[in-house]
Amino acid sequence: MAKNRKTSKRAGKAASNVLKDKRTSKKSKIAAGSALSQRAPQKKRRRK
Repeated sequence: MAKNRKTSKRAGKAASNVLKDKRTSKKSKIAAGSALSQRAPQKKRRRK
């Protein structure tokens, strides 16, 4: 069986920057969106 792998924090940050940049191609944005969808959900912080 394949291991359940998640996108690293560094790769997620890079993917986020690609999505924000207006000069990137549509294919790049699709790949970046795919990488972010595989990112582990962030833990919610409790407010005091």
